Amino acid sequence: MMQSKKQESKIQQEIFNWFNNNYCLKNHNPRCYIFSVPNETKTAIEAMYKKSMGMRSGVSDLIVLLPNRCLFVEVKTEIGRQSDKQKEFEQIVKNLGFDYQLVRSLNDFLTFINLYI
Repeated sequence: MMQSKKQESKIQQEIFNWFNNNYCLKNHNPRCYIFSVPNETKTAIEAMYKKSMGMRSGVSDLIVLLPNRCLFVEVKTEIGRQSDKQKEFEQIVKNLGFDYQLVRSLNDFLTFINLYI
């Protein structure tokens, strides 16, 4: 039986747990921060309500705050593709001078984050 591929949510969870346990604890100095941006909805009414509160389609899955730096991380599976809204958000982020990275595994994230820490 072939092993199933990881879902985006599982990859994102691995990234969050690793970073949170290595750089976000109270005893770290400086203490960094990672958080997700829930931007999915289940109903049209929920979507209208969340949009009125500032929810935007295409925003990256994770945002990582480091000293004097903000990183945007989009998580995809091995075969996952960015939507047009995600590509648009990536361009906005880069045009504003921030770093954006598409990652497909914890190892991809580690390669990226090691450029900054």
